[in-house]
Amino acid sequence: MKKRKLGNSGLEVSAMGLGCMGMSWSYGPAKDKQEMVSLLRAAVERGVTFFDTAEVYGPLVNEELLGEALAPFNGRLVIATKFGWEPKPGDTDRWSALNSRPEHIKQAVEGSLKRLKVDAIDLLYQHRVDPDVPIEEVAGAVKELIQAGKVKHFGLSEAGAQTIRRAHAVQPVTALQSEYSLWFREPEVDILPTLEELGIGFVPFSPLGKGFLTGKINETTQFDVTDFRNSVPRLTPEARKANQVVIDLLASTATRLHATPAQVALAWLLAQKPWIVPIPGTTQLNRLDENIGSVSLELSPDDLRDINEAIAKITVQGARYSEQHQKLVGR
Repeated sequence: MKKRKLGNSGLEVSAMGLGCMGMSWSYGPAKDKQEMVSLLRAAVERGVTFFDTAEVYGPLVNEELLGEALAPFNGRLVIATKFGWEPKPGDTDRWSALNSRPEHIKQAVEGSLKRLKVDAIDLLYQHRVDPDVPIEEVAGAVKELIQAGKVKHFGLSEAGAQTIRRAHAVQPVTALQSEYSLWFREPEVDILPTLEELGIGFVPFSPLGKGFLTGKINETTQFDVTDFRNSVPRLTPEARKANQVVIDLLASTATRLHATPAQVALAWLLAQKPWIVPIPGTTQLNRLDENIGSVSLELSPDDLRDINEAIAKITVQGARYSEQHQKLVGR
């Protein structure tokens, strides 16, 4: 597995990470715990060293899953987690009670350390910007945790460019995690230039469009009633039908390169900047292998030009979030 460094921080991780949310939450019912333990350990065996979780996933149980599965590899991996909500066991509201008050951050970190079975959190993200707490206070609280040896690196998720700058001035930001893919390129406007200027790494989540860019989802696909994709405007049956043109583009390139649409989508992301590390999620070993295979898929300058020219002619239908969830991003 190739390695990459997240910006100027020196934090080195596998070129492809693993997003773990769907193992416990959001994409339908939680998966069998022992199967997920086996999958996580299989990822390590294949060279993946970068794993992404959060306090709110479950809530709490996804961190516990990683703590159990990855404990044998302590010190060899980079595990990222997030604070920013006050999750309660059994809480079904993904967006309940933002809280980034310094005292809550410190309390959340103590819980994450125990669940992850580690002495220090490798990368700690603020999950969403809290409008009630100045970002300088948030960054200051994380700085104290870094000085105390409980956290190694500070990150932000879905933050706007000015918030990134303000936080970075207090405590250097190692990575930003936000959505970025062939069918959501908004970060290219001001986020990527800001990150490049400041030497901050970028960790795209949903690099496969919440599964759509794999080509395995179409207008007839039925999501489980507990699957949050039911609330995503871009993934209504009508939008999926209209957006099939994106899959057709990926499939034509994939056929020529003896790859899959998912591998082309991930290889495209990897080709954008050397400090970008996608974290596609999966609960299946064959999909894990498929995603990892994209790291060795080299897209030529001609390939990239053709893809960019073709995608520029496509208008993706539907917003990426509901109106309620969109209010939480870009602040």
